[in-house]
Amino acid sequence: MKVAIAGDHAGFEYKKVILRWLQEQNFETADYGPYTPEAVDYPDTAHQLASSVESGQYEFGVLICGSGNGVCMTANHHQGIRAGLVWNVEVAELIRQHNNANVICLPARFIDVELALECVKTFLKTEFEGGRHARRADKIPC
Repeated sequence: MKVAIAGDHAGFEYKKVILRWLQEQNFETADYGPYTPEAVDYPDTAHQLASSVESGQYEFGVLICGSGNGVCMTANHHQGIRAGLVWNVEVAELIRQHNNANVICLPARFIDVELALECVKTFLKTEFEGGRHARRADKIPC
């Protein structure tokens, strides 16, 4: 599985932990930054990640910023992206099962890193249910 990851300075430490886990699991990864804890503008990294998932270069994306919302809003401006803001494991599962999400967005200032990692694990192992949800997910793009 191919997974891209990115965020901003608020998500920098979480990104390092999640990226290390992804690599330990032998996922093919791309890191779109940031590469230091210095302040960055989250749209810069979120657009790069979203473009790589939208093009099919990567299957899934993980975005992390302070609230999770800035990167989520940015990623969802891409037609082929279905990004979901996640704050617990149940939501991580539902955005895959019901919405066929391809990007998970995490709020580093509101959940601890262990929970963030559990959310990513759940997101990546959960399959889209299809059925009635497919009809709805197909209506998401403009």
